[in-house]
Amino acid sequence: MNLKNLQNKKIAILGLGSENCALLDFLLKQNINADITVCDARTQKHLCDYDCNIKKTNCSKLKWQTGSGYDKNLDQYDVIFRIAGYPLFNKNIIKAMMAGVKISSPTKLFFDLCPTKNIIGVTGTKGKGTTSSLIYKILKDAGKRVHFGGNIGIPMFSFFNKIKPNDWVVLELSSFQLEDLHQSPYISVFTNFFEDHLSAADPNNPNYHKTMATYWHAKENIFSHQNKNDILIAHENLKSKIEHHRPKSKIIYFNKSNLKTPLIGEHNKRNIAAAELVAQKIGISKETTKKSVIKFKGLEHRIEFVKMIKNVRYYNDSFSTAPDTAVIALKTFDNGAIILIAGGSDKGSDFTHLAKEIKKRVKTLILFPGKGSIKIKQALKKIKYNNIQEVKNMSQAVEEAKKNTEPGDVILLSPACASFGIFKNYKERGVLFKKEVIN
Repeated sequence: MNLKNLQNKKIAILGLGSENCALLDFLLKQNINADITVCDARTQKHLCDYDCNIKKTNCSKLKWQTGSGYDKNLDQYDVIFRIAGYPLFNKNIIKAMMAGVKISSPTKLFFDLCPTKNIIGVTGTKGKGTTSSLIYKILKDAGKRVHFGGNIGIPMFSFFNKIKPNDWVVLELSSFQLEDLHQSPYISVFTNFFEDHLSAADPNNPNYHKTMATYWHAKENIFSHQNKNDILIAHENLKSKIEHHRPKSKIIYFNKSNLKTPLIGEHNKRNIAAAELVAQKIGISKETTKKSVIKFKGLEHRIEFVKMIKNVRYYNDSFSTAPDTAVIALKTFDNGAIILIAGGSDKGSDFTHLAKEIKKRVKTLILFPGKGSIKIKQALKKIKYNNIQEVKNMSQAVEEAKKNTEPGDVILLSPACASFGIFKNYKERGVLFKKEVIN
């Protein structure tokens, strides 16, 4: 799709999150002669006051379909730009598709219009934020003109006008951004794949994958449209699944890096290994990569060291929203010396494996309210682990954790569940944990 395809069209902006806000701002600045309607469950007043760069003078140029019927009559448009949180399997989208409506997204349009083909896309159930951030840092340190965005929280169209033909673009790509993508990046990185996003956890972004097969199908778009000149860098555990689909691109598998790093955990050695290979393929020297890795401190809320108090270490791993990531966090520390704060909303996960690791490694488990917590308790009951404390909020969680510590212990927030219910999101959950620890 190009901008000419949007001339004189009826366009729906379906969901005004940060990605579509940046896209809408971009489209308005192109002065496209189009009939644009914003479709969102929130009110027009809220959206016009929302922090999304839409000037109030431009709000009057738009049409608005808000409230409970915001996603009705989608078949009346020519083009729909769907936010990643809106499900493709929704009946209103299906009806629109059957009527011949073009279903696009900020990600799809970005790939269509991007001035450079030097796009590095990073996906995986976890690790994609850390890996993509490190790749960006290495390229930046090497003196490359490079831009960074995507699922990391920086909308692609917020920096689109700065991109030049020979620049590099690093994108963190979620499964929901990938699920209907019709192009793949020049260099694709696939960190790992395990159970996640199998039920709707976020009321504001109800998208999910009905099965592991549909989840994989979404992820494989990171490489399925590559050609023989493109590169796929993937963890060796994914080899059988990837080669079953016979990608046309050159495939390189990674395991662990031996470079010195301030990051803890075996998972970060894998993230660094992926970034190393990207740097190598671009032609960045090993010395530059080494320097970048040693300076890279990691991302907030990913097994983030907060403080040591009376020889007890506190770690914030609020980004852990699936049981497998909590298992990774637990394996980072010594057996039996962990007080784990976990639980929350369920994402359709199986907690059997996590329960076994808790029994092996956790002296006390502290649980927030939520359906995920109920499932964790059920899994632990089957293996006769009973050292569980239930709390209502973060203040109680940290207070209860402190009561159960001895010198040398670790208090770890690694919830294994989504935050929705008592927290706005994983970021708020992590920030509240750090405040309680530091104060």
